[in-house]
Amino acid sequence: MTATSTKRRGYREGLGGELLAEFLGTFVLILFGCGSVAVAVAGLPGSGRQSTPFDAANWLIICFGWGLGVVFGVYVAGGVSGAHLNPAVTLAFAARRKFAVKKVLPYWGAQFLGAFIGAAVVFSMYSWAINAFDSKAGIARDQSLPTFSIFATFPAEYFGNSWWGPLLDQIVGTGILVMLIFALIDLRNTAPASNLGPFLTGFIVVAIGLSIGTNAGYAINPARDFGPRLWTYTMGWGDIAIPGTFQWFSHYMWIPIVGPLIGGLVGAVVYDLFIGQVLDARRKVMEGREGGRAGDAAPGPAADV
Repeated sequence: MTATSTKRRGYREGLGGELLAEFLGTFVLILFGCGSVAVAVAGLPGSGRQSTPFDAANWLIICFGWGLGVVFGVYVAGGVSGAHLNPAVTLAFAARRKFAVKKVLPYWGAQFLGAFIGAAVVFSMYSWAINAFDSKAGIARDQSLPTFSIFATFPAEYFGNSWWGPLLDQIVGTGILVMLIFALIDLRNTAPASNLGPFLTGFIVVAIGLSIGTNAGYAINPARDFGPRLWTYTMGWGDIAIPGTFQWFSHYMWIPIVGPLIGGLVGAVVYDLFIGQVLDARRKVMEGREGGRAGDAAPGPAADV
């Protein structure tokens, strides 16, 4: 008689464990990402360690902070959930039928929660610097765009009140992100060996920040923007956070949510159309050749006599 185990399946074995991983990975992403912006905007000037205005060096801190946040977030969650850390990435995988559709909304929830809690921790550590910055500038928190920018994004002033420019920026930026992620994980292509994938994924984010980041803050991730944005709203940034209204932009908050979701789908389609289908075709040709050689080498009926 075969004994059967009556042990209940724990959350670590199923979707629950994956959601914990997505939560923690996204938390790490926000902790390093928003933390680096806090250093550049309020931490360095307020600490007496920087006497010059915000400049290119500060932007480099932000770009590499977000990139390293991605690196370590992926290392934290990659072996359990795949480390999407981004609703646009989750949606793109589901659209390619590489991810169960029923998991999309739970993953999104874990990512948004991780981002929200990550922003709360960053605020708890930098609230003194934020308050000192606003006090020195003589502005109330609900009018402080610089300290709001520690947590969430806004469009460059040259866009005016146009929504199309920032939306295009988010579509293109997220499309590039997703396309390159698919290139990095595609074993049919020149995928990185060993466990270098997280580092290269982080450098994608660095490259996006260095190339198009000043247009709209390169959210390229609905959870990364909305989670911290919701936190800032609860902490008194008011209309700047939700609905996303300031001097030259209004009702902006939907753009870093919708734009990346569209961009993720675009990136998936572009990669499959230009690269994925070519790799599939080459694989089929190689399999056909190998099958032909095997057929030529196989002994015929007469050889068995």
